[in-house]
Amino acid sequence: MTQNLWNFLFIGGSFALYIGIAIRSRAATTKEYYVASGGVSPFANGMATAADWMSAATFISMAGIIAASGYDASRFLMGWTGGFVLLTTLIVPYLRKFNKFTVTDFLGDRFYSNVARTVGVICAIFICMTYIMGQMRGVGLVFSRLFDIEIWLGVLIGAGIVFFYAGLGGMKGITYTQVAQYCVMVFAYTIPAVFISMLLTGNVIPQLGLIGDFTKGDVSPVPLLTKLNALNVELGFPKYTDGNLPKIDMFCITAALMCGTAGLPHVIVRFFTVKSVNAVRRSACWTLLFIALIYLTAPAIGAFVRTNLISEIQGTRYANAPGWFKSWEDRGLIAWTDKNADGIMQHSVGPAFAGNPAYMPERAENGPRMVTNVLSDNTNEVYYDKDILVMANPEMAGLPMWVIALVMAGCVAAALSTAAGLLLVLSTSISHDLMKKIVSPTLSDAHEVLWARGASFVFLVIAAYFGINPPAEFVAKTVAFAFGLAASSFFPTILMGIFSKRMNKQGAIAGMIAGIALTMGYIVFFQFIAGHKNYVFGISPEGIGFIGMIVNFVVAIAVSTVTPPPPPEIVAMVEEIRIPHGAGSASH
Repeated sequence: MTQNLWNFLFIGGSFALYIGIAIRSRAATTKEYYVASGGVSPFANGMATAADWMSAATFISMAGIIAASGYDASRFLMGWTGGFVLLTTLIVPYLRKFNKFTVTDFLGDRFYSNVARTVGVICAIFICMTYIMGQMRGVGLVFSRLFDIEIWLGVLIGAGIVFFYAGLGGMKGITYTQVAQYCVMVFAYTIPAVFISMLLTGNVIPQLGLIGDFTKGDVSPVPLLTKLNALNVELGFPKYTDGNLPKIDMFCITAALMCGTAGLPHVIVRFFTVKSVNAVRRSACWTLLFIALIYLTAPAIGAFVRTNLISEIQGTRYANAPGWFKSWEDRGLIAWTDKNADGIMQHSVGPAFAGNPAYMPERAENGPRMVTNVLSDNTNEVYYDKDILVMANPEMAGLPMWVIALVMAGCVAAALSTAAGLLLVLSTSISHDLMKKIVSPTLSDAHEVLWARGASFVFLVIAAYFGINPPAEFVAKTVAFAFGLAASSFFPTILMGIFSKRMNKQGAIAGMIAGIALTMGYIVFFQFIAGHKNYVFGISPEGIGFIGMIVNFVVAIAVSTVTPPPPPEIVAMVEEIRIPHGAGSASH
């Protein structure tokens, strides 16, 4: 069979499965639409939460960033996994006990204010829209490569599929679709890693391959990471195992990702779908196990990709470039320019590799892609988009066509699963938190669901537009921005709402506005106005969410100190959320 036929079989089969589940799980009530009636088992919810959380940034971009950046990419592994521990220990058990549909529902009732609810809705829209745009771009990239179509058409196809099963089934349909998507993702991520680990190191377990010897070809065995360090140094790059980011930026990005994970509304709401607080804790354990299967494999995949990329490109004549290079070149996602007119591709140190979006490819008259705006002393002749590395990895390694198709199906599943969860939060922010709770309290269940589906369509159209016309280096960076916005707005406010009886509505509202305003302003200024230079104290836009979080805490505490305390019934509510029955009263 041809590669296209394999692609159609895997992608078409997975789509048929998702749509079938959506039709079978059609939501008929608001409780089914918002929280799947609260009856999902911990095992199924753990799998669905893992799929919801592991977005295109995890599946497509994370290993690609590890391949390109080495040690510096550990910020994503530490931030995202550490944040999930915060989420499951400090937040979701208490919010599940509160027994509401959404995060903004908690904010509105805990801070006894529709203003707080409205600010929460606005924050949720900013966070989820920033996040979902990256998912739509990821879908477009995969479809573009799979079926040789333009990226914009791939985005539209993905948007249509998401709208069908998310808008039709709500949380009930999304949950069981995400269970299927996780199964696709875990096989698509681990099977190629096993194949490539055996080819490069002789180890069937990728994690052992990462710390084992490189044995491919007629060479003396040498530790894989030692070989990678030597290759990087030979080409002028820092050692693969050395860090290159400023320490303060590394810390802030990691912290922003960690606290942002704990504040993501589409992940938090997944834990409202189980029956009890005890089920929340068991669900969290399952989720961590399912996440670990992929996250512990990512560093190995990154190292394998880097090894294969250098060996496939460096010193190869362009006329003899491998087929995968030409295929991705036709999509504008990899490029080469012959600077010394020798017809040989040189992948060595230079600004084009440094992540600057100014260095983008365009078609030259003689055929090869050209890298524009490159400094005269730049010796690098190769540009590539890091988001393609995981997708191209099986092709680089010469794996069977069905493995390549499986990886593509996994990429699509990752993007669609997270996009569906985000879309649900966006739609419920409008239908439940805004329309039902503020504008029209008498709104019927049927009209509330109708509002939710209409909002889904509008938000998906906007996300598709920005997926087609991306404003930045996209998937991973855009997702990092979303985590920063969540860290600076929801995480501190939810935490203080649970653990501080003195925190009042004035403090919460002021803190959320100050935190997200600082973070959003910094991102917009340095990403779209000032460019990649002169960061304040060396903190990049991806890390500013941590500073925004601190500002949120400081402003909220200061304002609540000089304004009236919350009413007694709110204090009693906090007691009820925090303390199990029969355990006594909270002391502060």
